[in-house]
Amino acid sequence: MFKELVRENVMNIDSVVSIKANPNVEEFHPGDTVRVGVKIREGGSERVQTFEGVVIREQASGPGRSFTVRRITHGVGVERTFPIYSPRLDRVQVVRRGDVRRAKLYYLRGLTGRAARIKERRR
Repeated sequence: MFKELVRENVMNIDSVVSIKANPNVEEFHPGDTVRVGVKIREGGSERVQTFEGVVIREQASGPGRSFTVRRITHGVGVERTFPIYSPRLDRVQVVRRGDVRRAKLYYLRGLTGRAARIKERRR
């Protein structure tokens, strides 16, 4: 009885927040190499900065959905997390599809060079 009352009073987040899918975001999965365009405001002007790397995770679903991209820059690993439904996200373009068996690729953090490569998925 109590569980039924709780279910009735819980609000659905989708009814409160309306989210629109960005048409410039392609479908991607962990292991894919993507090029992410992010809007950056500098002074009075706004420009698009690209960040290219491997998707190591997708987080949650619904309005709070996000994904993390990892790349190696000058020998240092850099990870950025992007919210999918953010107005700052300009586009997500898939450069190559990766063939992986896991949903979270945290093991890439400990690998460098050729060991960190991911096989390309065949069509």
